[in-house]
Parts: sequence; structure tokens; C-alpha cells
Amino acid sequence: MIRQTSTPTDLSSKLALDTNGLSDLRQGARAGSAAATRAAATQFEAMFVNMMMKSMRDATPQDGLMNNEQTKMFTTMLDQQTSQNIAKKGIGLADVLVRQLSKTAGIEAEDATVPEGGFTKTMLDAAKLQRSIDAAGGTESSAATIAPSTSRHAHVREFSDKLANHAEAASKATGIPAKFMLGQAALESGWGKREIKGSDGTNSNNLFGIKAGADWKGKTVDVATTEYVNGKPQRKVEKFRAYESYADSFKDYAKLITNNPRYEKVLASGGDAASFAQGLQKAGYATDPNYATKLASIIKKTLA
Repeated sequence: MIRQTSTPTDLSSKLALDTNGLSDLRQGARAGSAAATRAAATQFEAMFVNMMMKSMRDATPQDGLMNNEQTKMFTTMLDQQTSQNIAKKGIGLADVLVRQLSKTAGIEAEDATVPEGGFTKTMLDAAKLQRSIDAAGGTESSAATIAPSTSRHAHVREFSDKLANHAEAASKATGIPAKFMLGQAALESGWGKREIKGSDGTNSNNLFGIKAGADWKGKTVDVATTEYVNGKPQRKVEKFRAYESYADSFKDYAKLITNNPRYEKVLASGGDAASFAQGLQKAGYATDPNYATKLASIIKKTLA
């Protein structure tokens, strides 16, 4: 017998991650009626889309004058409302949730059709979705972790494909996973869009932001950069190393990491992205107080 329930709360007019409506979402998923199940599934679809959008923004370095707390707040609000609008049209995720939750509750689904060859059919499975809806309440890891690796942006794939062989060669020399070094090169160069160039526009091929000290005998370029002094950003002109190729950049990076005792803990980080990133920051590789967080995020969310 289907248990009678009250009309589920309509969350369609609320933001996708409205915390006040989260309890309604979870109760609706367990309410036992087709209408309640559909409402909960639709809202979770909006949450899932928002999580994917947030993951992509977190994995993309965001520097500049417009990158402040106020703009971040408005960007977050826009992402939430956009995800809600996308969910209204539907990407197929709600259909899979309805089908799975209906089976669990023993009720008939109103509309649980899964499009052949669609996103949900090929990339998601019901067991993961069931765990993810519980995770939305904070009991497990974020549902965004089930986003397929094939969702990488074109610029990420292009950057990785172009430098993969160089990263693999450096990995053999250092023992550091290739994707860790690709992540650091992405962070330092803005996925190749903010590479260090000389005043004449010549590319330094310096993917890791390595400065030229007194012991450097090769080519150099002088570039204005942001350094953090006592946690506050300051613009300075610094001298950076210049290489003949990207391959030389990776080779010099590998030499720096393996020969400088400051980076012993980085080499000992093994396959842990967070330890690798924290080791670099503690060793003084960069002055940005959020360097480790940014790097770990790129490695885990974008290059996973």
C-alpha cells in the first residue's frame, strides 16, 4: 500500500543550494509518493549541476582585479540560479533518481524514462546516485566526485595532450606523478594562457614560474608578477629563467626538485596530491598563501 503524504515542498523557485530547503529535499526523497520522489529528484539534479559548475570554477585559476570576495559571491549566486534553470529543462539525472528511489520505496514512477545514449545512461549508474543523494546531506563525499573524467574542458585536454610526454619524462626522473607536474604547470601558466614572455613577446617556455637566481647562467626575461608579502599581494618585476623548449622547462624543474634539499618532502609525497601541494608551499616554492589549495584542487578535480 502506498502511504499518503502531504504535498511536497516546491523548491523550483529557490536557489539550487538553498540550505533551508535541503531537509525538505531529503524528506521528499523518502516520502513514499511519486510526486514527492519527482520533486526531490529534480531538486537534486539542480544541486548536482551546481556542484559540477563549482568544481570547474575551483579548478580554474582566477587572478586579476575582478577576483574579490564580492564578485565571488555574485558568481556563486549566478551559478546556483543557472543550475536551477538547467534542472528545470532536465539533463536526465532526475529520471534515473526517480527510477532508483521508486524501486527502493516500491512505488510507481511517474516518468522515469532514460534517454538511450544520453548522459545518465552511459556515465552514471543508479548505485552511485543513491549514495550521492545521501551525500547531499553531508554524510559522505560530495556528489560532484562522480562527474565523469570525459567532462574535461577542451583547454584542459589540449594542455595535457601537448605536455604529457614531457611530464612523463620528468616523472621518471623524479618519481613525482606526471599529472601532479601537469597540474602545477597549469596553475603557473593559467593552462598555457598566461605564459611568461619577454618584452618583445618571445615565449620563455617557463611553465613552472622558476626565477633566475645568481647561479642561473641561461637566458632570462624580466616580468611583472604578484608576490605575497605578509599575506598581502604586491606587484614586482622579477627575473625568470627562459628555455628553448617546454621539454627543457620540465627537465629544469625536475633538476630543481631533485637536487634542492628543500623539496625532500615533496619527493616523499608519493601519490598524494594534497601532500605534494603542501610540501611545495612549505618549502617556499610560492608566496601565495593559497597556493597549495589551488594546486591540489586542479590535480584532484581537473586532472583526476
